[in-house]
Amino acid sequence: MKTLVVYSSLTNNTKKVAEAAASAIEGAELRPVSEDPNPNDFDLILVGFWVDKGLPDAATKVYLEKIKGKKAAFFFTLGAYPDSDHADDVRLATEEILKKGGNEILGSFRCQGKVDPALLERMKKMLPPDHPHAQMTEERKARLAEAAKHPNEEDLAKAADFARAARLQALGEKA
Repeated sequence: MKTLVVYSSLTNNTKKVAEAAASAIEGAELRPVSEDPNPNDFDLILVGFWVDKGLPDAATKVYLEKIKGKKAAFFFTLGAYPDSDHADDVRLATEEILKKGGNEILGSFRCQGKVDPALLERMKKMLPPDHPHAQMTEERKARLAEAAKHPNEEDLAKAADFARAARLQALGEKA
């Protein structure tokens, strides 16, 4: 089964997760989304991205829309907690994009990751002071401090397990 792990990464969080996923599947190709690999050349596609405004980053969103009739799974990194409503919303939005292409979705994996400090500064400057993303509350500081610790070795092991399970499912086997 020809497998592609394609990713977009801003702070190297998603790249690390993609490398862990690809290393778990013998023969998997690992490519950045910027190379725009042809999805038709693969049987199984795992797509990794960083979250931007509650969606896959722009380059990945365009790539996801090119995937048609494939077995696919996806993973993403975000500053929010992986079990948050925000992460659930990202998962649902991504599933919707893949479903429009008639793809069989084999699962998803989410991983907290450090947030680009330049992004935090831009939000602070461009958003009104009362906007939640412009405020640095104690709760937000704690979440960002926790995010900076990820992806860690446990996250990468879970990403590898996710990739192996997606491949087994694509082959019609149980994990």
